[in-house]
Amino acid sequence: MYIPTIGLEIHAELKTKTKMFCSCKNVPDEEQPNVNVCPICLGHPGTLPVINREAVKLMVKIGLALQGTIADYSQFDRKSYFYPDLPKGYQISQYEHPIVEKGFLRDTRITRIHLEEDAGRLSHADDRSLVDFNRAGLPLMELVTEPDIHNAEEAVSFARGLQEILRYLGASDADMEKGQMRIEANISIAPEGAGKLGTKVEVKNINSFKAVHDAIEFEIGRQSKLLDEGKKVVQETRGWDDMRNVTVSQRIKEEANDYRYFPEPDLPPMNLLSGPDTFDLKKIKSEIPELPDEKRNRFGVEYGLGKDIVETLVAEKELADWFEEAASELKEKTEKSDVQLLANYLTSDLKGLMKTRSVSIDEIKIKPEHLAHLVFLIQNGKLTSRLAKGMLAKMFETGDDPESLAKSEGMETLSDEGELQKIVGEVIAKNEKSVADYKKGKQNALQFLVGQVMAKTKGKAEPGLTKKILEAELNR
Repeated sequence: MYIPTIGLEIHAELKTKTKMFCSCKNVPDEEQPNVNVCPICLGHPGTLPVINREAVKLMVKIGLALQGTIADYSQFDRKSYFYPDLPKGYQISQYEHPIVEKGFLRDTRITRIHLEEDAGRLSHADDRSLVDFNRAGLPLMELVTEPDIHNAEEAVSFARGLQEILRYLGASDADMEKGQMRIEANISIAPEGAGKLGTKVEVKNINSFKAVHDAIEFEIGRQSKLLDEGKKVVQETRGWDDMRNVTVSQRIKEEANDYRYFPEPDLPPMNLLSGPDTFDLKKIKSEIPELPDEKRNRFGVEYGLGKDIVETLVAEKELADWFEEAASELKEKTEKSDVQLLANYLTSDLKGLMKTRSVSIDEIKIKPEHLAHLVFLIQNGKLTSRLAKGMLAKMFETGDDPESLAKSEGMETLSDEGELQKIVGEVIAKNEKSVADYKKGKQNALQFLVGQVMAKTKGKAEPGLTKKILEAELNR
């Protein structure tokens, strides 16, 4: 039996107004190539970089959120290697003195978190390769974990947890489809009880959580087969091929000395906790919001919501905040507020409408108090479930309050006892077989008759009152 050992290296582009070492705009979605560029980020001779203080502050905030230690002394280094989309022929990164050391997330220790610049973007067509330098020089966080992970599920859990935290902090959108978050997995296996780790293989080009899971699973299987056959695992860098669902060899793995690190001569070292570069850690810590795992625990206890609904709400900070505002509005209307019903309408019906229009919670016309008002009307029997769903769709289109919509659209629940009595009489007269079945003790017949009343009133009949009148009439 083999024991897998996994460490992760995760890159994420930071959300700053400008690039890491120049004043070019940080616009990850820029469609026109090579417009957000200047002599500095294009690596022209004689140009001098300047450190983006906001990027450093975001790194400090990330470090505090992950329970890391903020270094007093930190410096940038030159990391020498050549890629066509790395214009200087080296990358400004950090090696011996990162901004953050240590830390912790979901039972996994963090070794370091450092700051560097991103490369450009290559696109290949036929026999040509095109380079877009808009991304070159964007501030890029790199987080390195200890080899504490032992299966693909743990790796995905860590990566998802980090993505959520980066988004909650407003530090990065961390959208893997757009390349704003990239994951590399260092994987080794060793026989149980071996006492030492196996040969490490680094897998690159992992651009989705599914790919993280599948790449790790494949690599564990590949290495296991090699050892079973008496062969050796070679330390190398492999890429993940999404089309074939396999890892493929790219190059023999470099060591740190291959990069020829040395202190960046064009940038001064930073004293983050003393001197002119000081950051107020207490102030930055106060800016950190309630983080996702804390919110999960609180939502379960405070609102009594199920795990799946909590996961849906907490996955997006804006959605969780919107829900809390709506829950607060509902509580103001009634002490016996049905928060579960509110959460159901938000995570299923409203999210479904959002998906059809491809809009986020921040872009919809419905306000939190409107959804709270809708649930209040349902609770008080003024709206049936069927009417409420139709009304929610109209609210989504117009942004109107549900009570005013109910009056203008004629969608108010029918709760007039006299009118309902008349409709119930008509339904009983037309459904003699169901009446006979009910009198024989078949309770399903009652539900059928309630449904007939609903159909006749187009869903407006108040369900509780309808059932009460039907039972009284049938039991005469």
